[in-house]
Amino acid sequence: MSKTPRIKGVLSPVVTPFDNDLNPDTARFINHCKWLISQGCGLAAFGTNSEANSLSVNERMALLDAILAAGIDPARMMPGTGCCSISDSVRLTEHAVKAGCAGALMLPPFYYKGVSDEGLYRNYSEIIERVGDDRLRIYLYHIPPVAVVGITTGLVERLLKDYPGTVAGMKDSSGDWINSKKFLDAFGSTGFDVFVGSESLLLANMRSGGAGCISATANVNTAAIVKLYEEWKNADADAQQEALNAVRKVTGQYVMIPALKRIVGHYSKDPDWSTVRPPLVELTDEQATKVLDGLRALGFTMPGLAAA
Repeated sequence: MSKTPRIKGVLSPVVTPFDNDLNPDTARFINHCKWLISQGCGLAAFGTNSEANSLSVNERMALLDAILAAGIDPARMMPGTGCCSISDSVRLTEHAVKAGCAGALMLPPFYYKGVSDEGLYRNYSEIIERVGDDRLRIYLYHIPPVAVVGITTGLVERLLKDYPGTVAGMKDSSGDWINSKKFLDAFGSTGFDVFVGSESLLLANMRSGGAGCISATANVNTAAIVKLYEEWKNADADAQQEALNAVRKVTGQYVMIPALKRIVGHYSKDPDWSTVRPPLVELTDEQATKVLDGLRALGFTMPGLAAA
């Protein structure tokens, strides 16, 4: 079975809307995914900013099935499938592969601290072997500020040796450009794709041979981030990067997930978008006003966004 072309560019960890009973709101989810695609963005649904770890395996699978049924191309998707449980990771990953998704973004098992590279290798190896599908492409998810457990160059080297073509790349959400550059320098020549976890590092990543970014802010500042990805060689690329950084600063001054949802709700004129699942809480009206006023001052818009 042949593999789809490698996914590159800008991907959004799609924020997950909930109804008043805290159930995933499928219609709003499909609507937002379609809008992101229309802006030139790929979908990394069930990432950190998707509240993925507040969703059950069945909920994630049902939402993926819903956007597939809505006609969204799975070649534009890299859903998050990494869980603390190997069996949950296998089930989600099998589902994504059978759906034709371009890749699976895989957190390390993050509950136990102080785990070794050997333990992480066994985790990823077990998942790959159990899925047992040549179409599988795994993108390792390095997010030590949240998971604590991190991805090392030694682990990547071993996985690439044993599973070439299957371990396809990584998302580096360390926020440390030196760390991202280390992986690019070590493995870039092998075809290992490095995505940075914030558009604030997108220009640096592209200039060093990176694959793009998978960024929370791509949920709202989509077109501008995609523009820099496409125009990173242009003379105004540094100015574009500065403009992205300004939006990122405004959206990131409070907890990112409720801030993003409040922004989507405001620009779609759909206030019910603000709902988050506990333990998260919505922004206060005062906090939301500060975020929205800050965006307004930057001339920010979300063209073409409409309520579901």
